[in-house]
Amino acid sequence: MRPRLNVNIDHVATVREARKTIEPSLEEAARVCEAAGAHGITIHIRGDRRHIQDRDLPSLKGVVSTYLNIEMAVTEEMISVAENVRPDAVSLVPENFGEITTEGGLDVCKHLEAIKGASARLRQAGILVSVFIDPDEKQIHAAAEAGADQIEICTARFAHMTVGKRQEEFTDDGVVSEEIERIGSAARLADSLGLKVAAGHGLTTLNVGVLAEMQEIEEFNIGHHIISRSIFVGLDGAVREMLTAIGASEAH
Repeated sequence: MRPRLNVNIDHVATVREARKTIEPSLEEAARVCEAAGAHGITIHIRGDRRHIQDRDLPSLKGVVSTYLNIEMAVTEEMISVAENVRPDAVSLVPENFGEITTEGGLDVCKHLEAIKGASARLRQAGILVSVFIDPDEKQIHAAAEAGADQIEICTARFAHMTVGKRQEEFTDDGVVSEEIERIGSAARLADSLGLKVAAGHGLTTLNVGVLAEMQEIEEFNIGHHIISRSIFVGLDGAVREMLTAIGASEAH
């Protein structure tokens, strides 16, 4: 079974919020992504509301016909938001003041009790719980203990080492190969514990292929590269490019 693709459309909202206007429309973006074959839509509502706004959540919930995944911090404010909106999934992520983008995985070991409580509330609301973590054995065991349904492996380190490179240009690099194996080992461990496995952060059509070959990875959450490519090839074309890169285009 080929992996699913959830398209993160945060940066459509980034453009909208640059002028504090009504366009580009997140709802239209979601429709275009789904029509192109995306399996779901991902958004991240941040505490500072830099892109996604509260009003976007119920609006997208009413438009998305595939799968709506909302990334959020483990705070009372955000868990309450999720309970009200009831998306298909919530991805619990770290959030640091002033960061440009998420800087790494959530430390589930350190915040175990808080994440346990959040997971219980989200699952009670019928929401799948995913935790965004580094490919670390201790964090994976902690995620299972916390009651998560899924882990999303943070691929930031891998992406940093391979940005702009095609697979044949990095597969023989010892350091990169070690990181690929670290991600693969994490995926296999999570799968053995009964956790679903997703991956994302900094992935492009050039570097995602080697990860898409890992049978345990069921889902990719990719945004910046797709929205960037859409400037040149359109959003429909950018989504289709990524589906081809992960080997999922034949399903559509």
